[in-house]
Amino acid sequence: MAKIIAVTNQKGGVGKTTTCVNLAASLAAMKRRVLLIDLDPQGNATTGSGLIKEELETSVYDVLVGTHGVKEVMKKTSPGDFWVLPANGDLTGAEVVLLDLPSKETRLRAGLYEVDNDFDYILLDCPPSLNMLTVNALSAAQGVLIPVQCEYYALEGLTALLQTIEHIANALNPSLEIEGIVRTMYDPRPSLTHDVSSQLHKHFEDKVYDTVIPRNIRLAESPSYGLPTLHYEKSSRGAIAYLALAGEFIRKCATR
Repeated sequence: MAKIIAVTNQKGGVGKTTTCVNLAASLAAMKRRVLLIDLDPQGNATTGSGLIKEELETSVYDVLVGTHGVKEVMKKTSPGDFWVLPANGDLTGAEVVLLDLPSKETRLRAGLYEVDNDFDYILLDCPPSLNMLTVNALSAAQGVLIPVQCEYYALEGLTALLQTIEHIANALNPSLEIEGIVRTMYDPRPSLTHDVSSQLHKHFEDKVYDTVIPRNIRLAESPSYGLPTLHYEKSSRGAIAYLALAGEFIRKCATR
């Protein structure tokens, strides 16, 4: 049975999609079966995985509205060696369409039943806002992985996200819990970085991953080549950090 993890933060620009793509590639490099689901209408996880969103004939939109199954839509990446359920501009209209469909909050969860035994991990790249796509992701997931940048507004944004997670757990998905907090774009030089890290450890304790993701130019460059950083420059600090994160992620998942 797949471990389904929603990667989300209602604050944008924290490395959410970068984490999704590079964690998927790193887990695949460790011989895990991985499906990455792009739930952001911008389709950045899709293009960052090497797929051309403008050429898609079907997307995650078709799964959500029930015209196609996951296996009909998902595509294998190369050389990333993981699967992607891609997104494109069609997803922009999904929220309006979902409002008129039965079980609108759990459409994704229902769609994933057919591949539940085909993968070890399913990663959900959520949009940076609370909408029906995010609700579907949180309703389908067992855990939430939260990328956090160590800056002034980080904890304030987390408060709103925690309220959302609690609401979804109470209303739709009682098994939902925080899988972990990942510090991204990490620069150890400012004192603010250490202050925010200290606050995260105080509030979330062992939920905070030991692995930190540094600011790294290769992480920024690789999406423009349609490659995870591991396959763009595997010796870069960013690629090495995400491999370390994948190892820690596997260990933590095994204990829960």
